[in-house]
Amino acid sequence: MTVRAGWLLPTGQTREDTRLVPLGTMAPETAMTSRDGVIAGGDALAATGAGTMQVQISTGRALVQGTAAQGAYPVAVTSPETLTITDGNAQYTRIDSVVLKVYDGLYDVEERTAVAVEIVQGPAQATPAPPNLPPATLRLWDITVPAGASAGTGGITWSSALADRRRYTASYGGIIPRGWGLSFAGAYPGQYRDNGSGLDRWDGAGWQPLEPSVDWTAVSLASGYTNNGNAQGNVRYRKITIAGVPHMQWRGGVSWTASGSPPNSAYPLTAAVPAAFRPARLVSVPIAAGGVDIKADFQTGGLLRLITSAGLTTWASLTGVQYPLDA
Repeated sequence: MTVRAGWLLPTGQTREDTRLVPLGTMAPETAMTSRDGVIAGGDALAATGAGTMQVQISTGRALVQGTAAQGAYPVAVTSPETLTITDGNAQYTRIDSVVLKVYDGLYDVEERTAVAVEIVQGPAQATPAPPNLPPATLRLWDITVPAGASAGTGGITWSSALADRRRYTASYGGIIPRGWGLSFAGAYPGQYRDNGSGLDRWDGAGWQPLEPSVDWTAVSLASGYTNNGNAQGNVRYRKITIAGVPHMQWRGGVSWTASGSPPNSAYPLTAAVPAAFRPARLVSVPIAAGGVDIKADFQTGGLLRLITSAGLTTWASLTGVQYPLDA
């Protein structure tokens, strides 16, 4: 057998089945159901065109949830499976789904006991849509089948026909990997998921990014200063929270004309930053500057002053400056 399920009659579960299928307490979806999905690892259950009207599904493991009373089935595909797509409808495009399907005669009307990788054909209609799936069926891929598609007409263009519908699951307490669809609700406060660029935490009502994205705020420079000193980019700042402590971050550089003489009494900003971005105490930070290292004073009133020294030329950089705002 190349597609195996754990805890499925009539033959029971062999020792080899136990070693191959994913076992253990998986991520919950409700009090009595588990989040079904692919077990991440390599490119599990990937799809590739294997002919004009054939698709091949690679090896991999997954969990397939039935009804609440039925429970979830751990499944392993141990050898690539090749499936043949039915010819396209004469008039309309349709969308077929490649699925992992568990048949359990104790719970469904199929009167068979098996597990398979198979294709569920979608309706051929003017506005094509994927087929609805019964319990104990996990969608892996959608395939767009154009009207009239067949081996004789050139078949399916696999580079554009395949749509990845693999969603992922993990063991209880594990971080759910990023997969198709981020619209699902969490099962319990404290659950984590990968959102593609960071982590989200479920707070009981919604997913909250662990490290929210914070935009940068550009500053207005005093007369005599220009942005992009030493090719450092425009001067800007933002406030972030690190371990519960608010911090200020700066980046960019300024330049001026007269070597060693920053204009405006070495105050490069036209105005103070807003109160929420000011430090509780004076912060003095060493920064890179033309010819020498100098200091930058970030004052409690929201102004920035460059503290010059001998050898300074015509630029200063704020890139990499970071300091706490609390006392």
